[in-house]
Amino acid sequence: MNRAARAFWLRSPGHGEIRDVTLAAPGPGQVLVRTLYSGVSRGTETLVFDGRVPGSQHTAMRAPFQEGDFPGPVKYGYLNVGVVEEGPDELAGRTVFCLYPHQSRYVVPAGAVTVVPERVPARRAVLAGTVETAVNALWDARPQIGDRIAVVGGGMIGCSVAALLARFPGLRLQLVDDDPARARTAEALGVDFATPADALGGCDLVVHASATEAGLTRSLELLAAEGTVVELSWYGDRRVTLPLGEAFHSRRLTVRGSQVGTVSPAARPGRGYAERMALALDLLADPALDALVTGESAFEELPDVMPRLAAGELPALCHRIGYGDPA
Repeated sequence: MNRAARAFWLRSPGHGEIRDVTLAAPGPGQVLVRTLYSGVSRGTETLVFDGRVPGSQHTAMRAPFQEGDFPGPVKYGYLNVGVVEEGPDELAGRTVFCLYPHQSRYVVPAGAVTVVPERVPARRAVLAGTVETAVNALWDARPQIGDRIAVVGGGMIGCSVAALLARFPGLRLQLVDDDPARARTAEALGVDFATPADALGGCDLVVHASATEAGLTRSLELLAAEGTVVELSWYGDRRVTLPLGEAFHSRRLTVRGSQVGTVSPAARPGRGYAERMALALDLLADPALDALVTGESAFEELPDVMPRLAAGELPALCHRIGYGDPA
């Protein structure tokens, strides 16, 4: 069996390279996976690429199969779909998702992979990690029938949250973004769109995912009394200033964080990481979620693609990476 592999590494902030890897044979309880696709999570991964992970967060921000340390050299990523080439009989030949970086083949414990349902194309399954984040956010947010909700920030995470909320009955729901082009994405997801200036106020719940100070400020402005902002943005090493001295206290507003590293305590008792990931993959049976993949490049192009994504030259929600010939 072919045990040669190639991996994308951040050599130093702003500079990536592809390195050759020789894999060890999988042992008992392990699988060897050949990658079909990986995905670049443009928000978090570009902050990592630019070396903007604060020192205080170096441990908390480690990806499950990260090698190296911030700011670099480091192998980082967590959206990977492949085929099991070696492993237990029940997994051999199956398409699986794993929270693994950009690498053509890899060996991990069998428990680290989740089987992709047959009704979910491998090309779409790269979104599983992002949809998992959205699932956890909605467990934290606890939307109710009839709620007035805005999702501020039409990036990969915000659009995933909006796509799941679109399935709830009786909501007034808007996706809010300052890029008018996101209106097309919102339409594909079955969600109303508004610019920040035109967004409807009086919201019971706002999910914020723009990773901007202006977006979080606007989220607070959109709330009704007793409303809640669920904050999904990660700002890296940036500080954020908020207008908490105006009507924040008199209107009894709430800002709460949500992060996928911990299963929401609002989830049903007994639900852990594996159940949450399986749910995310099941939700990806919806073809509307294809709208979240807005570009694709070959694996060998990653050293050139990542700087362009980080600089905004390649506008993207999820940028998919294809691995071509499996040989």
